[in-house]
Amino acid sequence: MPTRASSPDYDDFWAGFWYFRLPELFSTCVAFSLVADMGFARGDIGNWSMSIWCFCFAMTLIIVMVELWRLPSHFPFYWYNFPVTYACYAALVCLSTSITYSITYVQFLLYGPSRDRAIAATAFSCIASVVYALDVAWVWDWYDLSDIPCYVHTVPGLLKVLETFVAGVIFAFLSNTSLYLHQPALEWCVAVYSICFILAAVVLLLNLGEREYRLPVPFSIYQLVLSLLSVLLYISALVLWPLYQFSEELGGQPQRPSDGDCRDELTYNMCAWDQRLAVAVLTAANLLVYVADLVYWARQVSVGTED
Repeated sequence: MPTRASSPDYDDFWAGFWYFRLPELFSTCVAFSLVADMGFARGDIGNWSMSIWCFCFAMTLIIVMVELWRLPSHFPFYWYNFPVTYACYAALVCLSTSITYSITYVQFLLYGPSRDRAIAATAFSCIASVVYALDVAWVWDWYDLSDIPCYVHTVPGLLKVLETFVAGVIFAFLSNTSLYLHQPALEWCVAVYSICFILAAVVLLLNLGEREYRLPVPFSIYQLVLSLLSVLLYISALVLWPLYQFSEELGGQPQRPSDGDCRDELTYNMCAWDQRLAVAVLTAANLLVYVADLVYWARQVSVGTED
C-alpha cells in the first residue's frame, strides 16, 4: 500500500499510462493538429481551441515525465493530488471547448475538407474529455491510494474546481474589454469575478499543499466566511451585469442585433452580444455553485464537523 512517503508501483504507472495518459495525449494532439492544418480559416475561435488542446497535451506530457522519472517525492506537497486535480480541470476545459467550438464555428462551415477536420477535432476533444473524467474517477484507486484523502474527490473540492473553472470561462469572454470598460458598474462586476476567483484559488491551493490547518482560525469557519462573501459579491454582479448590458435605459442592448458582428454567417469571432449573454448565464451558474458551497460549510459548522 503506497503512503505519502512512497510512490505507486511502477507497473501501476505503466497501466495508468496505457489506459489514461496515452489516450489523453493522442486525442489532444490529434485535435490541435487537425485545427492547425486549417490555416487562417480557423479564425479566433479555432486559435483559442487549439491553444487549449496544446496546453492539455503539454501538461499531460509533463505529468508523464515526472512520474516516469520517479520525481514525485521531490515536490514539497503530495504529488498525486496534482494530476487528479489537473485531470478534473482538463475534462471540464475539453468539454467546454468542444461545445463552444461546435456551436460558434463548426455549424457555420460549408461542407468540405475544412468542416470534416473541424468535426473530427471536436470529436477527439470530446474523447479527451471522457478520458480525463475517467482519470479523475479511477486513477486514485488504480494507484491504490484509497487510504490517502484526495481533495478533488470531496464535495468542497469539486465545488472549488467548478467555481474556479466557471470564473476562468468568464474571464475568457471578458478578454473583449469593450464589454465593460465604458461603465463603472460593469467594471465592478469584473472586480467581483477576480476577487472570488482568487479566494477560491487560495482555498484550493491550501488544500493541495496541505496547509489548511495552519490557519489561525478553524478551516470550516474560514471556508464559511469566504463562501458567504463570495455569494454576496456574486449577487451584486448578477444584478448589475444584466441590468447595464440589456437595459436600454442604462445604455444596454436588450435584443440581439442582426447586423455587425452578430449577422448569421461565419465571422470567425463570437458576437459581442452573445458574449454579454454568456457572462450573465455563467454568473448565475457560478452563484448557484457558491450557494451550494455556502450551504455545505454552514452545515459543517452547525454540526461541528469537517469533511
